[in-house]
Amino acid sequence: MPAYVGVYTARLEMPWVRSLKEKRALVRPVIERIKARFPVSAARLEGQNDHKWEAVGFVVIGAEAEWVEATLQAVADFLKRHGEFRVRAVGFEVVRWDLEDPGLPQAL
Repeated sequence: MPAYVGVYTARLEMPWVRSLKEKRALVRPVIERIKARFPVSAARLEGQNDHKWEAVGFVVIGAEAEWVEATLQAVADFLKRHGEFRVRAVGFEVVRWDLEDPGLPQAL
């Protein structure tokens, strides 16, 4: 029985922001809304100490690769539409795990 793990990462750029507090006020609410709306885990990955940009990541696991991909695409679309920042350097990956033979994952 396979399981599919999907990862979406994005670099959020805000060159007009002047403080970490202002950046957090832009990034944190959008991430919290994504976590409430979609079945994903989220993390702030890089740039927490730089007020001009931040890298964020979202992960989902499911039984169907198409559903995992669609969920991550919906997250990406939501992030672009509802954030007051530029979304750059996007990365998507879906990996298949065979639960009966849990060796190395297979990238799709």
